[in-house]
Amino acid sequence: MSAASDLMTNYQHVISSLTFEMGDKGVFDVVVDGDMLYSKADTGRHANDGEVLELFTAKHAEGVTRFGS
Repeated sequence: MSAASDLMTNYQHVISSLTFEMGDKGVFDVVVDGDMLYSKADTGRHANDGEVLELFTAKHAEGVTRFGS
């Protein structure tokens, strides 16, 4: 599953803004509600499957019921 699909499937009810910034030289950043959640430039690699969802859950949604649960 992609990072966007992971986030919107599970937390669409708590995310007001989701931005994926892609650019030259493999730039890939995930910004949620103005907060940089993941940056390929910082890690030197693409996010693993489910990694962005885990980061969001730990930082923004701990204790929040996932959408549809």
